[in-house]
Amino acid sequence: MSEASDFLNRENPFDKTSDWDFLYTTTGNHPGLSVYKCKDREWQAIYPRPPQKELYSEAYYKGKSEYSYIDERETEKYQSYVWDARIKNIRKFISKGHFLDIGSSFGGFLKRAQLKGFTVQGVEISDYAAGYANENGVPTFHGTFLEANFPDHSFDVITLIEVIEHLENPKLIFREITRILKPNGLLVLQTANFEGWQAKKEKANYHYYMPGHVYYYSDSVMKEILTRLKYDRFISYFGVDFPLSAKLLKSRGSFKSIWDYAKWIRIAFYHFQSKLKKNGFPLTSSYVLYAFRSR
Repeated sequence: MSEASDFLNRENPFDKTSDWDFLYTTTGNHPGLSVYKCKDREWQAIYPRPPQKELYSEAYYKGKSEYSYIDERETEKYQSYVWDARIKNIRKFISKGHFLDIGSSFGGFLKRAQLKGFTVQGVEISDYAAGYANENGVPTFHGTFLEANFPDHSFDVITLIEVIEHLENPKLIFREITRILKPNGLLVLQTANFEGWQAKKEKANYHYYMPGHVYYYSDSVMKEILTRLKYDRFISYFGVDFPLSAKLLKSRGSFKSIWDYAKWIRIAFYHFQSKLKKNGFPLTSSYVLYAFRSR
């Protein structure tokens, strides 16, 4: 068994060894990452990986590092359209209670949840982002999720929005999420679905391969992991769990001129394409899973 297989099996949530084959080296926005694929299921990983705690400095949010993200504070008004739409959907299942967002950044999503009556808690690895959130009324644990060590059955809702792919050691991560989620609580996971045709077709050039990502999931793998942990009801949203209108309104935050509204055509096309399937698999790889555990 290879060095990669030995390492990845130590983090394997299926409690058995798997063979991991080298798949390819990425060629897209972040070339040079080594991607491995599990022989048994549609599950991928990057190995070796950069030290995760070193990636999320102020430069990450300011676009000054090689691997960067947006500063959500600059477009908070527009981001709120999506946040509010997602919270509206969550409230169809859980209308109140204690709400945890893992990878909560500057706390914008949790602020919107507060406005809807939830008590909130964040977890954020970045000192820069966690410090801002705490200073602005969003209680946020600074560190990794596993370091937070919340009490059993603490939360009615736990969300990981484009975060689960960043987290090392899924064997421990999923167990810990389950330990702190209340019976009949809701787990929301947004990530890429590697069973979608978008990921399959783009292969090494797929834009979702990034230095901060460590594992890549699929709808079937996610449900298999969670079923083993006694989750017994799932809702898969291929695309997103909110209407197109929220997407379009959010996009206005990046517009510089009236001509940018032409981007709505592409956004709408992708949105509707995500609802279509070919040979049983969705055409795109955008994906949100709602998982419920009754006991």
